[in-house]
Amino acid sequence: MENRNDGYVFSWDSEIENDSPDFILLPDGDYDFVVERFERGRYEGGDKIPACPKATLYLRFETAEGATTIRKDLLLHSKVEGILCAFFTCIGQRKHGQRVSMNWAAVPGAKGRARIGKRTYNGNTYNEVKRFLEPPEATYAAPAPSYAASAPQYQQSTYMPTQPGAHAQGGYTPGKF
Repeated sequence: MENRNDGYVFSWDSEIENDSPDFILLPDGDYDFVVERFERGRYEGGDKIPACPKATLYLRFETAEGATTIRKDLLLHSKVEGILCAFFTCIGQRKHGQRVSMNWAAVPGAKGRARIGKRTYNGNTYNEVKRFLEPPEATYAAPAPSYAASAPQYQQSTYMPTQPGAHAQGGYTPGKF
């Protein structure tokens, strides 16, 4: 079965049906969004930032003008750590100034707010996320528990053998069934 998320190749006589969604150029401003999905990829490097992993976000904006999806790349590099921090703060996974591990599993479906502006490239104008906005204090998600905090807690055993092979609470003898 073909995976439509990854796309597929048409043959010369394939049937087609899916129109491109209408493009809506949003007025500059602040808008709520939902992360539809993200893709892991690789940035091949440039003049300012070397090759590194990248996350391509697909942010869905529902507005009075209509719905549109804006793509935003996040580079996983220390030179742009502030943008990563702003994104994870925006979706409520961290508080301003807090050190956290990036929880990518919780990114799809996350909600946030962003400042949208415009960008012109090759004579065309596009929507662009200019800035991720910090949520009100009450909307922060609980931090993901660390392994130590989520591991089952065991009580210290009270096993104290009274005679060889016997258990103090029930006369258990190993090997006897």
